[in-house]
Amino acid sequence: MSRELEKHQIIERSMIKKYRKEIWNPFVVAIKRYQLVEAGDHIAVCISGGKDSMLLAKLMQHLQKYSEVPFKLTFLVMDPGYNPFNRQRIEDNAKLLQIPITVFETDIFDAVEDIENSPCYICARMRRGHLYNQAKERGCNKIALGHHFSDVIETTVMGMFYGAQLQAMLPKLHSNNFEGMELIRPMYGIHEDAIIAWKNYNELSFIQCACRFTENCTITDNAGGGSKRQEIKELIKKLKKENPFIEKNIFNSIHDVNVDTLIGFKHRGVVHEFLDLYKKI
Repeated sequence: MSRELEKHQIIERSMIKKYRKEIWNPFVVAIKRYQLVEAGDHIAVCISGGKDSMLLAKLMQHLQKYSEVPFKLTFLVMDPGYNPFNRQRIEDNAKLLQIPITVFETDIFDAVEDIENSPCYICARMRRGHLYNQAKERGCNKIALGHHFSDVIETTVMGMFYGAQLQAMLPKLHSNNFEGMELIRPMYGIHEDAIIAWKNYNELSFIQCACRFTENCTITDNAGGGSKRQEIKELIKKLKKENPFIEKNIFNSIHDVNVDTLIGFKHRGVVHEFLDLYKKI
């Protein structure tokens, strides 16, 4: 007679069984394709409390259990000033999923409360800095964030429409301010729809919006509170009705950039124009 599985085991099994094609396989592909995890790594998995970072934690936990490559994990939760409900929800979900989190507190929300210009950008920079610092203090050489395939696509399109540049989100990058530290994005190939399906299947409830100033504006998993990112989400959704491969095409395009056809490009901070190369032909 088979024993009854506990809740966290059912959740983990669904991740690698029911959603193997949509979640586990693209996760493993990204780990290998972009060489995100190496022997001897000590990775700080950064958990905000949302569906993406919580799934990332479970994926990394499972990978560590069965991988032939030895590496260590630390599950970091930064409290930038959450309300009590959000803080408790994060702790309850970590207990349910059996993720051994380490929580540290900051006053970031208080620090950016009176900033008028680009408070979200400044808040994000401060949060990233705190995460790097805490990770390094704990002996980590990498931090892992829960950005997924849909984030990559939306960021690429947003860069063109609102930033006037062709810019992608890299699967990993070196920190400019913390020597020896890297940022990795292991969920690079996982679609947001798959994450939502996994969450709903397991009847999980995560915080929707960690920000104190916008936490009341988001009521669904795909919500964006009228943001530019939400506009891009809706645009891509419409385009998919005509071309179901639109996201895959955008994703593949950032892996196959033809620099010979670009008027200008930047490499390691240096701007190049096609005329610089044209004259040499």
